[in-house]
Amino acid sequence: MNPSRRIFIASAALAPVACGGLSYEHGTPVTQPKPLPTIRPPQVGQEWTYVKKNVFDGKTLELINERVKSVGSTIVIERNTVDGYRLPDEIQSSWGMVSLDPQWPRLLSFSPALPLWPEKLSVTWSKQFITKYSIGGYGDSGMNWQQYMSVHGWEKISVPAGEFVALRFQNLINYESDDPNKVDCIRKETIWFVPEIGRWVARETSGSYQIQGQIGAVILEGSYQWQLTSYK
Repeated sequence: MNPSRRIFIASAALAPVACGGLSYEHGTPVTQPKPLPTIRPPQVGQEWTYVKKNVFDGKTLELINERVKSVGSTIVIERNTVDGYRLPDEIQSSWGMVSLDPQWPRLLSFSPALPLWPEKLSVTWSKQFITKYSIGGYGDSGMNWQQYMSVHGWEKISVPAGEFVALRFQNLINYESDDPNKVDCIRKETIWFVPEIGRWVARETSGSYQIQGQIGAVILEGSYQWQLTSYK
């Protein structure tokens, strides 16, 4: 492992984890399926609906429906709240490679695209990705994004949509903020991915940063949880 990667992993691992009224219980560990499940390919009309909650107080924030709108040179997933409010689309350059990601507090455009799930569905797999991003899909992709993705195992997990055997993995992210006053920007997410539905069934995110010149003061960003409520 090279020194820069070792330093990144260590710093991300030390980032504070959000505490509060809601904490997702890990699923029950299971052995790796044999044979490995096949990832469902995208088709127009596939849908997933998620409930989004605030981890700090456990309150439900919104119910989000995601639907495959088109499959071609890119894959477009349109997103709406169940009460009809239109959300930004997710765009994948190929299945599982996101180039326009609406899942963060602001719409992020990546160049090159980033994987949404591990390249290999193996408990020993891990990899670091380096890319550039811009906000809202506008301007040059000039800000740095360093992401370490690692598989933590297969688990049986229950969500409102049912019980699934999922691959649990984690992303540790160190990124350059567009605000020059923000430094040591770190995001962490844990994801339970189910190949047979082509999407994740549960996801948690948290983040932190420091202010330039303020030694030791770590500021926590919002911490959120998503659970699958239905799919087709």
